[in-house]
Amino acid sequence: MGRHGWNSGERRWRLTALLGVAVAALALVVTLISTLPGNGASIRGTTRDGDKVHGTPATPPEVTKPDVGWGFTHTQYSADQGSDAATERVEGLLSGAGLPQNQAIMGWGADNPEPVEGRYDFAAMDRRIDFVRKTGGTPVVTLCCAPDWMKGGKAGADDTDWSRTALETAPKPDHFKDYAALAATVARRYPDVRHFIVWNEFKGFWNDSQARWDYEGYTELYNLVYKALKQVNPKNMVGGPYLVTDSVDPRQKENASTALRGPWGAMDKRIIDAFTYWNTHKAGADFVVVDGSSYTNDDELLPNEFAATDKFTAVGAWVRRQTHGLPLWWAEYYVEPADGNDERRGWSEDRRVAVQAAGMIALAEGGASSGFYWNPEDEKGTDCPGCLWTPTDTAEGGRALPMYGLVSRFSKEFPPGTAYRTVTVAPDDVPNVRVLATDKVVLVVNTLGRTISAQVDGKRFDMKAYEVKWLPR
Repeated sequence: MGRHGWNSGERRWRLTALLGVAVAALALVVTLISTLPGNGASIRGTTRDGDKVHGTPATPPEVTKPDVGWGFTHTQYSADQGSDAATERVEGLLSGAGLPQNQAIMGWGADNPEPVEGRYDFAAMDRRIDFVRKTGGTPVVTLCCAPDWMKGGKAGADDTDWSRTALETAPKPDHFKDYAALAATVARRYPDVRHFIVWNEFKGFWNDSQARWDYEGYTELYNLVYKALKQVNPKNMVGGPYLVTDSVDPRQKENASTALRGPWGAMDKRIIDAFTYWNTHKAGADFVVVDGSSYTNDDELLPNEFAATDKFTAVGAWVRRQTHGLPLWWAEYYVEPADGNDERRGWSEDRRVAVQAAGMIALAEGGASSGFYWNPEDEKGTDCPGCLWTPTDTAEGGRALPMYGLVSRFSKEFPPGTAYRTVTVAPDDVPNVRVLATDKVVLVVNTLGRTISAQVDGKRFDMKAYEVKWLPR
C-alpha cells in the first residue's frame, strides 16, 4: 500500500475477495453507478459515517492539560506499516514511553479524509490512530490539509492532487465552515484525541499582492475550527497559529525585526505581524504553537551550529510574553540545514544528536513544555540519518537509533511542569558545553568535535567528541 506525503499518484485500495460471479457483478454495478457522468464524482471507498467512533478509544485522563511533553510527528513512512517483526519491535520500543505522537489528517501518511463533500475515507488515519493507541502514546492531531473540493480542485475518490502545490493550498473562504465541520467530524471519530493543532505553517495563506501573510484569513479559519472543536467537547485543547519563525541574516535590513534579534539573526517582521494579529483576534487558545529552524532563511548557522540554537530560547521567551504565559509548543524544530532534495545527510550522527540536544535545551530554556521531533523515517534501506528507528520494511527493521534515545530520555526527564535548576560549570568549560538540569539529573552536551575534560556540577569527567551525557544528581 502506498503512503502519501507530498507526492503520490496512487490510491490505496484493498479489494475484498469476491465470493462468486453474482458478488462480482454486483460490485461492478456499484462501481459503475458511483462513477456515472450524471452522478458526479467517484465515491468509491468512502462512507457517510465519518463521525462514527473508530475502534476502541483509549481512556483520556480525567483532567486534560494543555501541554503534552516531548514527542514526535509521524510523516509519510512510519511504523504503522511494514514487516510484522519490525512494526512490533517499534511498538515494544514505544510502549511505556508515553511519547506524544502527532499526525496530520491529510498528507504525511494520511489519505484525503473527505474526497467528496459528506463522503469520508479515514482508513489511513484510523491506522495511525490505532498505532498511537497501541503504543500508549498521547495522540495529537494536526488539522491540515484540506480536501481538493474545498480549495477549488476536483472532488472524487480518484482525483486527489497530491502535488506539493495542491497540498499547500488553503481552503477557500467560502469553505472555511466546511473545514471546521471536517475538524469536528475528526474530533467525534477519535474522542480520545484531546489536542488539536489548527493548520500547518500558514500553508496557502500568503498574500501575493501585499507580500505578507494573510493572517486575517488564517485567523478566520482558526476561530471557526476552534469553536467547532469546543462544541464537540469543551475539554478539547486547541492551539495555533503554527507559524514558521523565519529569521534573516542580522545584517539584513529588509523585513528584519529590530526588537527580536541576536547573533543568530533577526526575526522576519512579517512573522511578528502575523503572530500579533492572530494573538489579538483569536477566539481562544489552550496553547500556542510555532515552528522553526535555528538557521537563517539562507541556511546560515550563526555564529555556529550550537550557538544558533539560542534563537529557540529568544523566540520562545518572546512568544510567551506575547501570550501571557500560554503553554508553548514547537510543532517542528530543525538544527541542520537540508540539501536541495530536502534531506539532511551532511553531518555524522553524533554531531546531529549533539546539536539536536542543544536545540532541545534551548527550547526548554525558552519556556517550551511540548515539542515534536519531525521523524523522517525512510521507506526502506539501512541508512536513515536523524531517524528514530530503522525503516520497518524488513524483519530486521524497527531498531532504535541514537535520536530515539535522546528524544525519549528528554521526554522522561523533562516533562511539563519540570522545575529546572542551575548547575555550576567550570569557567573554561562554559564555551564548550550546553547543560540542562533538574534536582535529579543533568544533561550535558559536548559542542566540540574532539574529546574534552569537563567539570560540571562539581564533577570532572571526560567527554568524547559531540557526546551527550546524562549525570545523576
